[in-house]
Amino acid sequence: MRRLVLRLLAVGVSAIVGVAALVGCSRGPVHTGNVFVIAIESEADILDPQVAGGWVTWRINRQIFEPLVDEDLSIPSEQATVPPLRPGLAESWDISADGLEYTFHIRRGVKFHDGTPLDAQAVEYNIRRMWDKNSPMYSARAAGQTSFVWKFVESVKTVDDHTVKVRLTQPFSEFLRMLAQGGNGSTAIMSPTALQTYGDDIADHPVGTGPFKFKERIRGERIDLVRNDDYWGTVPAIDGVVFRPLPDPSARTAALRSGDVDMIAVPNPDSIDNLVNEGYQLSEGTPPHTWYLSFNMKDRYTSIPEVREAINLAVDREGMARDLLRGSVNPAYGVQALSAGGYVERRDAYERNLDQARKLLASVGLAGGFETTLITSTDGSGQIMPAQMAEFIQQNLAEIGINLHIQTQEWISYLGVWARGMQDGVGMAQMSWGMTSPYWLYIVTSSELQAPNGPNVGYYANPALDTAMHNAITALDPDEADRWWRQANNIVSDDAALVPIVNDKAPYVLAPYVSGFVSASEEWYDLTSVRLEQ
Repeated sequence: MRRLVLRLLAVGVSAIVGVAALVGCSRGPVHTGNVFVIAIESEADILDPQVAGGWVTWRINRQIFEPLVDEDLSIPSEQATVPPLRPGLAESWDISADGLEYTFHIRRGVKFHDGTPLDAQAVEYNIRRMWDKNSPMYSARAAGQTSFVWKFVESVKTVDDHTVKVRLTQPFSEFLRMLAQGGNGSTAIMSPTALQTYGDDIADHPVGTGPFKFKERIRGERIDLVRNDDYWGTVPAIDGVVFRPLPDPSARTAALRSGDVDMIAVPNPDSIDNLVNEGYQLSEGTPPHTWYLSFNMKDRYTSIPEVREAINLAVDREGMARDLLRGSVNPAYGVQALSAGGYVERRDAYERNLDQARKLLASVGLAGGFETTLITSTDGSGQIMPAQMAEFIQQNLAEIGINLHIQTQEWISYLGVWARGMQDGVGMAQMSWGMTSPYWLYIVTSSELQAPNGPNVGYYANPALDTAMHNAITALDPDEADRWWRQANNIVSDDAALVPIVNDKAPYVLAPYVSGFVSASEEWYDLTSVRLEQ
C-alpha cells in the first residue's frame, strides 16, 4: 500500500481525484511484489553476452553473466571518473614483468545457474569460444564481437582446477580493463554445459553465474530475471528484474506515471523537469559516452580534410545540448568522453565557428556547398533522440551550404548496416559509443579494423596514429601509455576524422520508492543494491 500511495503522490494532486478508481481497477501497477521493472529504450539483442551488441543488451546480460575482471559500479560518477577494477570470477591475478603473461586465479565455490561448477576448464572453454579458430568450441560470431579483446592472445592454458594462464604476443596495457567492458560483445563467462546442450540456441537459454537468473523472454514485450539465491556475492535485495522495451519516450513516461514500471531509461528531455517536480528521482552520471559521426574517407567530399574541419566547426553542440536535449547531455569537445582515459579537450577543433567553416569550404572550391547523406537509427542503445539530433545537424550544415540528406532505420537493422561500412554516396554515419578504456579509440580508428573487418566504418587510416596507439597499447608504464593515448586523441582531432557531438549523462528517472540505484561512470549498472519500499 505504501508503494501505491507514493505512486499517487508522484503523479501529482490531480491524480487524487482518481484514487478510488485506481485502487479498484486494472489501472494500478501491472506488477506486484518485490520485482524491479525497467522501461528500456529499444528491443534488446540476443542474450548471448559474447555475441550481443549494444549497451541496452549488456545492461541485461550483465545481471546474468560475469567476466573474470569487473568494475566497481557502487561508486557514483562524481566520486570516481573511471570505475576502479575489482575481482570478478577471477579472485586475483598476476602479471609477468614483461607484460606478456596473465595468471588468473578462479574464484572457488561458484556455480553457474544450472549447477555446473565454475572452474579453470570452464573459463578456458569460454576463451576458446571467442578466440581459438582451431577449437571445436569456437564461435565466429563471438570472435567477431570480442576480437579486439583477444587480439594479442597467443595461448590459453589450464594450470590446475582454479588457475588459468593467458599468454600474449605483445604487452597489452588495457587487457584487464577490456575484460570488464561490454556493449560490442563481452568476455562474460557462460556455462559450458549450457553451451554444449543448446548450441546455436544458447541465447534462448542463457546461463551465467550472476546475481540474477533468466526466467522468460517475450520478444518485444519483456525479459524476466529472478534473483539467484545461491549467488556467491551480495545477494540482491529484490526478487527479480523485468526489462520492458518501450521505444517511444512518451510511452516510457506514461508507464512510469501509471506505476507499470519503476524506472525509465532515456526520458524525453522535455519531461525531466516535470517528472522531478512531481516527486520522481533523476539519476545521471558521466559515462564514457560519445554521440558521434564517422566520415567516409572514400567519399568525394568528406575525404577532403578542409570539408571535415568545416563540418566540425558548423555543428552547434552547445545549442543541441541546451535547446534540443534540455541539459541531459554535455557538448562534446573531445574525441573521447570525459570519463575515458586519454581524454583531451579540443575546443579549437569543435567549438562552433561558421565564418571559419565557410572559409574552409571556399578554400577547396566548395563555397557553394554540396550534397551528402548521413545514416542513423530511429532509436537504440545510447542513441538518445537520433532522428531529431540528425535534423538539428542538418539545419546547422545548411548554414554553410551543405544539403544533408538523412536515412534512418530501426536500431537492430541499423547496426548491421553500420557495421558493413559506409557505401557510395554516404558521407557520414552516426553512432553512440565509448569506453572507460582509451583503447576504444583504437577500435574505431585503427587502419587494421576498417569495415567490414572492424568498427572503423569510415575507412580512416593514418600511420602516425597507428604508431601512437601501438606505443600506448604496448607501454608497461601507465603514465607513458596515457601520454601516447593523448597524442593519439590529438591526431584524430587534427585530422577531423570524427565528429564528436555530445556526451550523454545517461539520465534515468525512478519512482520515489526506489532506493540504492547508482549511476556510476559507466554505461551499465549494478542492481544488487536496489530496494523497493513496501
